[in-house]
Amino acid sequence: MKPYELVIFDWDGTLMDSISKIVTCMQQMAQSLSLVCPSELAIRDVIGLSMEEALKSLYPTLPSVDFEPMINSYKEHYLTLNTTPSPLFEGSETLLNELCARDYRLAVATGKGRNGLNRVLSETGLGRHFESSRCADESKSKPNPDMIHELLEELKVKPQRAIMIGDSLHDLNMANNAGIDAVGVSYGAHSESRLLLASPKAIIHKPLELLVLLA
Repeated sequence: MKPYELVIFDWDGTLMDSISKIVTCMQQMAQSLSLVCPSELAIRDVIGLSMEEALKSLYPTLPSVDFEPMINSYKEHYLTLNTTPSPLFEGSETLLNELCARDYRLAVATGKGRNGLNRVLSETGLGRHFESSRCADESKSKPNPDMIHELLEELKVKPQRAIMIGDSLHDLNMANNAGIDAVGVSYGAHSESRLLLASPKAIIHKPLELLVLLA
């Protein structure tokens, strides 16, 4: 691969093994509010979007005013009621350490809200690796390119010197819309066959495979 300066990571399903917990908490939210319970496949399809955009997709007939109690219920399940662990994927921390050792600059573009991202960066101790980040409550939802455009402008990086790493079609399409390269990861929300629809530069099956691609 050509040399890059900035590596932008998605979080859930890319660095952290949290997809199963997200699916379960979304279903628990629906049950607690007596809503139709979405399937695992339907939920996986919206992971990476902002919470409001995800709910619009899952419940297209509901008015937006109904989303606030749904979001609050989801947060309660995710943060308190559901104790399913969300560990880092094996190799994620080593990958970030090695990328920093090789003088890559790192950033995050995530569907999480700012409070959620700050919490996991603190809990995992990985916040020190990232120069900047953008969250779904600060920019337009993926696949809109605003998150990437804002990161490139802030960090003074040209599009051809940046690459996006993500587990969903939303991540890869965001990269395409921003005019930067992307790598898909096959172990998160979307299957390899779906990720290939966005024509990424490559698909990896383990975090540390990215080091080989970027070497």
